[in-house]
Amino acid sequence: MTPPAAPPRGAEKGLSKERQARGAAPMEGEEAVVAMKEMAGTAGKAVLLKTEIPGPKSRALMERRQKAVPRGVFNVTPIFAARAQGSRIEDVDGNVYIDFAGGIGVMNVGHGQPAVIEAAREQLGRFTHTCFSVAMYEPYIALAEALNRVTPGAFAKKSMFFNSGAEAVENAIKVARAATGRPAVICFEDAFHGRTLLTLTLTSKIVPYKKDFGPFAPEIYRVPYAYCYRCSYNLKYPECNIACADALHDVFKRYVDPSRVAALVVEPILGEGGFVTPPEGYLRRLHEICRQEGILLIADEVQTGFGRTGRMFACEHYGVEPDLLVSAKSLAAGLPLSAVTGRAELMDQPIAGGLGGTYAGNPVACAAALEAVRLLESDGLLDRARRIGEETRRRFRAMAEKHRLIGEVRGIGAMNALELVKDRATREPAKDEAGAVSKYCFEHGLLTITAGTHGNILRTLMPLTITDEELAEGLGILEQGIASAC
Repeated sequence: MTPPAAPPRGAEKGLSKERQARGAAPMEGEEAVVAMKEMAGTAGKAVLLKTEIPGPKSRALMERRQKAVPRGVFNVTPIFAARAQGSRIEDVDGNVYIDFAGGIGVMNVGHGQPAVIEAAREQLGRFTHTCFSVAMYEPYIALAEALNRVTPGAFAKKSMFFNSGAEAVENAIKVARAATGRPAVICFEDAFHGRTLLTLTLTSKIVPYKKDFGPFAPEIYRVPYAYCYRCSYNLKYPECNIACADALHDVFKRYVDPSRVAALVVEPILGEGGFVTPPEGYLRRLHEICRQEGILLIADEVQTGFGRTGRMFACEHYGVEPDLLVSAKSLAAGLPLSAVTGRAELMDQPIAGGLGGTYAGNPVACAAALEAVRLLESDGLLDRARRIGEETRRRFRAMAEKHRLIGEVRGIGAMNALELVKDRATREPAKDEAGAVSKYCFEHGLLTITAGTHGNILRTLMPLTITDEELAEGLGILEQGIASAC
């Protein structure tokens, strides 16, 4: 049931009807415009580089970081942020970058989103924490109602909140085990589900994630993903008839009795694994097999959720309604919050007190998330994601025609990737070249991140509020980086 609509934010403060409808705070919109202008480059360009990269202030902070922070806490670029607005980030030296990383998929609604900031500010003025298990609060309930409504599946659902994607994945598995009475979990090659003990076990990549951190959790079984460009069975779609999905039957014969499997955990599109986009029919086939064996399907939509693919959730593209859906990242527009949403009868299986956490569902994060979800539903951002994707893939395909370093272009919506290879015939991964492109980009004003088990994937996670001009400028820098790596 949809909760009753609250009065438009700012209605009591004399805002225009348009700004009331958008939920803008007084002056926040104007302040955002001023901030964007202050961060603007010359000749209408977004990028503004005032110093060498990294600049002196970033270098000084890096020295402090190396003394105070462990080396295992990774960083992609050697710069330090001072502020961010829309799809631009300004560093402490005054250099302005276009953001194609989005805090690793967290900023779908854009940096400095006025309605989100105002919602968080209002909640900060009330209280920052009571622990939902001690004194409950309405934003938690309202957000649960919202997620129960927007997640796929026309059935009764319930939602609960945590702090990170990994924590949510672990709790989804707890629910699955309690509901089925089974211990085992099936996951996939090239998957990434987090860095805690259980989720690190589910994660596929050894270096840097799993090296030196074992032993890992038991009763986890792994199968190949539908990575058509690097098919584990040397087959070709569609002639393969999606053999990789039917490989589950072999797992049941060789490794684990299906009656012992609680859940299959799958990313509808691989995230850290390289933005691998499965073929039509793959996820549905997996779900059919799960239903036949009484196994629950857990969709890990931590990176794919909340508009990234042009739908609210990626599994909607494939006609799949998971039993449990895990979300995080862009849920709260930068504040730490994650969720598990699932069939009500499953979510109620753990005993009272079996689920929760001290900070789980922080009220400030819940308030911000309510505004983020509203923006994604009402501000045209899903359509914007589709248009960003169309233009990005068009430019990527044009790049591929000119640069043989690009082996494959893939993606859905605003979740797109270039797989770089040393040779198109052998498909040898071009990890060093991907690193060189990423380095060229940040030195020239574009923040990007790589991905993939082989580290040879360039992925795009720009905020969905990026302008056409910023998108074109960023893609131009990326192509220059690829040309330089060739």
